Amino acid sequence: MRQSAPSLPALAAHDLVLLEEGRHPDPFAVLGRHAFDGGSFVRAFLPGCNYAELVTGEGEERSAVPMITQGDGIFQVSAPAEGSYRLRISWPDGIVEAADPYAFGLSLSEDDIYLFAEGRHFDLSTRLGANPWSFDGVDGVLFAVWAPNAAQVAVVGDFNSWDARRHPMRRRLGPGIWELFIPGIGPGAVYKYAIITQNGEKLPWKADPLGRRHEEPPRTGSIVAAAPDFCWSDAAWLEKREHANPMAEPLAIYEVHVGSWLRTEWGRMGSWDEACDRLIPYLEHMGFSHVELLPITEHPFGGSWGYQPLGLFAPTARLGPPEAFARFVDRCHAAGIGVILDWVPAHFPSDEHGLARFDGTALYEHEDPRQGFHRDWNTLIYNVGRREVRGFLIASALWWLETFHLDGLRVDAVASMLYRDYSREPGEWVPNHLGGRENFEAISFFQELNTLVGARGRGAITIAEESTAWPGVTAPVHHGGLGFHFKWNMGWMHDTLRYFARDPIHRGHHGDDVTFGLIYAFSENFVLPISHDEVVHGKGSLLSRMPGDDWQRFANLRLCLSLMWTHPGKKLLFMGCEFGQEEEWNVDAPFPWPADDDARRRGTMQLVRDLNALYRGTPSLHRLDHSSEGFNWLIADDQPNAVFAFTRSARDGRPPLLVIANMTPVPRHDYRIGVAAAGAWAERLNSDAEGYGGAGLGNGGHARAEPIASHGQAQSLSLTLPPLALLVLEHAGVVA
Repeated sequence: MRQSAPSLPALAAHDLVLLEEGRHPDPFAVLGRHAFDGGSFVRAFLPGCNYAELVTGEGEERSAVPMITQGDGIFQVSAPAEGSYRLRISWPDGIVEAADPYAFGLSLSEDDIYLFAEGRHFDLSTRLGANPWSFDGVDGVLFAVWAPNAAQVAVVGDFNSWDARRHPMRRRLGPGIWELFIPGIGPGAVYKYAIITQNGEKLPWKADPLGRRHEEPPRTGSIVAAAPDFCWSDAAWLEKREHANPMAEPLAIYEVHVGSWLRTEWGRMGSWDEACDRLIPYLEHMGFSHVELLPITEHPFGGSWGYQPLGLFAPTARLGPPEAFARFVDRCHAAGIGVILDWVPAHFPSDEHGLARFDGTALYEHEDPRQGFHRDWNTLIYNVGRREVRGFLIASALWWLETFHLDGLRVDAVASMLYRDYSREPGEWVPNHLGGRENFEAISFFQELNTLVGARGRGAITIAEESTAWPGVTAPVHHGGLGFHFKWNMGWMHDTLRYFARDPIHRGHHGDDVTFGLIYAFSENFVLPISHDEVVHGKGSLLSRMPGDDWQRFANLRLCLSLMWTHPGKKLLFMGCEFGQEEEWNVDAPFPWPADDDARRRGTMQLVRDLNALYRGTPSLHRLDHSSEGFNWLIADDQPNAVFAFTRSARDGRPPLLVIANMTPVPRHDYRIGVAAAGAWAERLNSDAEGYGGAGLGNGGHARAEPIASHGQAQSLSLTLPPLALLVLEHAGVVA
């Protein structure tokens, strides 16, 4: 039988219906404490509860007054006009006592709302999402989510039996942020958002776009995360980084999918703590300066390798909690290794729990599929022309750099954002307001992103994966450029791999594959990438592209890597390429480490280790990577022998370093080449050395210049050029 308190107002029938259906537009208008007839009362909507009490005071002053049910989950009772109160509720699974979520005022400030609407709230994760919060001395969690076109949004979770009726949110005026402070819960609570559209459709529950933790896939819930409180020990590293010049420093990047690299058996993923114990020592041993992580932002489909993320503010749960990732970065810095993250602002997957039509409309994406759908990847494209979306993405980038002390971001698929007609046929794209194909919104986005990283990143770098000839990718923003520090040199990569795939007998006719890249090598600040993209999708492994028998394949691989390390530009090598992995990369397969007695693969690893040591320890090989003053061709036209020679210089008063490559399996004896100084020249590297798996042919470790003019030089060397090998020689002093 329905009871009521005659002195208290009954909830209007239409309000009750809206609450029961989870569609009430303003739950604070009917729930919580309200004035009435000279006093006040408290009303709560508690569907499914057995009984409820209003609790005031503490200790001997504690008072618990039963609330009267109006039926259908509505409870109310007279209450003091001032002072705090709590609700003691008996649920089928137990009794809970906590403050009333509808007793609290506004949580987000007007400044927060304004900055978000302008796309300039770059500390967004401290306000939106789920943040542990203290309100009037009461601890709980503040939930806030952007859903401007929703009719109602509610928080559902393991703390309310996933009942969307129990915690409807309050809509703030302006850009459409919904907020609710829920007392009595904290880190570890699992939650989602239940959204009802303007036409009454109940959407699949949504994960939090600003969630800082998520359940491990295939589960899709978000998890309330504690505020970051990791105790960092890398202050000296950050101080040094902040004052460094990355263009003049050696940058040797090892690109890695952490879960795959750690995998020792099918299906096993590994963890950040395991990466601390195994990956970091390996990076130290091999001499790489940086590790680049394929995207670890939370993503539903492991087969995307992380390139279809939904949780842009959360490390994937597959490898452990965020604190473990912070520990990994801190340990990398202690070992002298920088950490770069692949970051994906171009597109996102259409999974129903994600960003797609988040509030029933195209919110994060474009409405028009000619702008908002990427056919190559079956993904949705961020609308970076919308201020709130632009701010969301930039806040994500800054969050990773600042929260986890990352040393850089490699920005994925930049070209797909710069061109409106990227991978589209005529009639399938929308021109800009000038009728062209340039995406001015994306240009502005990248300029703002890189400006802010420069201002707040403490020396962190940005690297563009930009696959076209777009001008000024690494030019400063104030000169009209995009402002990236570096850009992948995709042209060099394609030319080099095409050249090395040729039978050596034909290489003499295709020397332009080696030389052409130097025409534009200094037009941008380039990274030379042999990335994951080159060892998947039927392309085979790097080793499998090399022609010839087994000996020649490994000799070609060593030659290719040696040419890469001595060529102008920073270096990036994908895992497995450093030892000649036989099969193309399979993310699900155990990583195919070479056996201890596999001399050729172990030798190739030793070569890469020595190349890193040579590159990092020799200013001539890195200081002027992006200036033509640091490079000079000596031999670029010896087609019959397919021999190339060039010098690298740091312009520091010392003679240039000499690099000679023999691209055929035919040894060249008494090959004369001009040098800049008389005296002894030491062989710093011979890729045919026996320790690398080669034949050991060479010059006994040194050569002496003779006063015989060659290649425009007064002095020259007579050298033995090993087959399919590269030599590096350095002036060792004048011989009396």
